[in-house]
Amino acid sequence: MTISQKPNIGVYTNPAHALYVAPAEPAADALTPAPEEVIVHVVATGICGSDIHFQKHGQIGPTMVVRDEHILGHESAGVVISVGSDVKDLVVGDRVALEPGVPCYKCDVCLSGHYNGCPDVQFKSTPPVPGFLRRYVNHPARWCHKINDMPYELGALLEPLSVALFGVETAGLKLGDPVVICGAGPIGIVSALCARAAGAEPIVITDIEQSRLDFAKSLVPSLRTVLVGRGETAEETAEHIIEAAGGLRPRICLECTGVQSSLHAGIYSLQFRGVCHCIGVGASTQSIPFMILSVNEIEIKFQYRYMNQWPKAIRIVNAGLLPGIEKMITHRFALEDAVSAFETSANPKSGSVKVMIFDEE
Repeated sequence: MTISQKPNIGVYTNPAHALYVAPAEPAADALTPAPEEVIVHVVATGICGSDIHFQKHGQIGPTMVVRDEHILGHESAGVVISVGSDVKDLVVGDRVALEPGVPCYKCDVCLSGHYNGCPDVQFKSTPPVPGFLRRYVNHPARWCHKINDMPYELGALLEPLSVALFGVETAGLKLGDPVVICGAGPIGIVSALCARAAGAEPIVITDIEQSRLDFAKSLVPSLRTVLVGRGETAEETAEHIIEAAGGLRPRICLECTGVQSSLHAGIYSLQFRGVCHCIGVGASTQSIPFMILSVNEIEIKFQYRYMNQWPKAIRIVNAGLLPGIEKMITHRFALEDAVSAFETSANPKSGSVKVMIFDEE
């Protein structure tokens, strides 16, 4: 089958919160890369919580707003099917993972090395930039990372893995550090895998759902789990964290929920001069326990996406340093069945961790 015989389709939402599959650009019979671009047949794409949030709520924060018909998806891997005239490092047939953020590389932020903070970044799936959830996509070759014979679904997992790796790096986690991870969703689970690979001990993980804690422990058996009771105070949760850690106060908190009560619990549990590193995205305005932070010299850090993590992520996966990471993929759907995939991912009763959408080569 030639490319032109298989139409380009994408997964859309809009300001009315619709979710549907429809024709996408570029049309299959008009696939032409710019000189520095490649055309990729997107084979695997994971559904992120932000995709669901854009569809159901129409925005994240005050600036990321769905204002038109919008293609979702930013956790993707595929195969190169066309190469621009200036591309030297990729050829047709190369399997690649797609880093979704394309910075300008002209501003002071980019030139300082922190390209994740580029004010003009074109980040796939963040409105108004269309995402990767389509059959064919143009993408700069600079942001296509070779994965060789790595399965496409693992290539798609490199995006959330890069978030976790950047969190572990930015938090300054050291060998032997006691760590608490707040939230056993996909980012919390992959953060637990990374913390274990980095030598953290003990590692405590919290969640309000026992099934998520059980799944996290199935991947990282040495985890200590804390089920957060509904109506429980943050101080009470902090005491449970310390108890689960064998009486140790964590030095590092990786906060992966963005929920204020979870943030507070992580802060209350930390030792003097501990670090609370916020990975999760939450409400635009939240309170903090100022005096607890002050008298304990606790540092709060934040991260925005990631930078310079993808080659490292590929090496780590290929070296087998994150055993069981593929088990995070609990459900698989064809591209044409993407609406069902989103319904499954958004349904807490489905038992899904990472839902993957496939389009066969």
